[in-house]
Amino acid sequence: MVNPVVLIPARMASSRLPGKPLADICGEPMIVHVWRRAIEAGIGPVFVAADDSCVAAAVESAGGKAVLTRPGHQSGSDRIFEALGAVDPAGAFDTIVNVQGDLPTVEQATVRACLVPLADPAVDIATLATPITRSGEKDDPNVVKAIGTEVAPGRLKALYFTRARAPWGEGDLLHHIGLYAYRRDALRVFVSTPPSPLERREKLEQLRALEAGMRIDVMVVDAAPLGVDTPEDLERAREMLIGGLLR
Repeated sequence: MVNPVVLIPARMASSRLPGKPLADICGEPMIVHVWRRAIEAGIGPVFVAADDSCVAAAVESAGGKAVLTRPGHQSGSDRIFEALGAVDPAGAFDTIVNVQGDLPTVEQATVRACLVPLADPAVDIATLATPITRSGEKDDPNVVKAIGTEVAPGRLKALYFTRARAPWGEGDLLHHIGLYAYRRDALRVFVSTPPSPLERREKLEQLRALEAGMRIDVMVVDAAPLGVDTPEDLERAREMLIGGLLR
């Protein structure tokens, strides 16, 4: 792992918050906040993989780089794979970090943490999780749980991801954070593999990788960034970022 690139998929057709990449937060589109935080992580060049020219224009007007991709992709992984071919057809980047375009509060350290497991050559994909502290989230199907076995302090080998409350018994439950780092070959294999039975059942894309025999390791971080999916989430993000600007 010597040359990472950060790709941020951005899709305008959100069912619960249409046009959310361009939603205003403190005077700037949300996608610009995400792009800026990815830049500040300092791990490599950052490109937004957009499905709309308005999103690309917003990023470029802020000084960023964007790639237009087909609007019909079924997942962010498919979108960033298309973008990767456009920005790096020669294959210079060997590691791809996928930062979701609806994480305007993601911290620099959180982005960087996703690279740590890839120092182990046995790991194909790395992702993140944080302990659940709010009791209501333990049974919330919108809070995906990561289940794994510890292989190093703060790092797990993933065994499963689920929307159910799991594992059973005493101990922490882990809230999965949808931020990934892929080896380039692992991303290629992943997007060329058909959706798996458990992926379709749980509606969790990462289960495709596990069912295909790929290894995913999970770094445990202190807190989950806010994912913006609803107008209420958007208002909360505004409050969080205004608070950060005033401190």
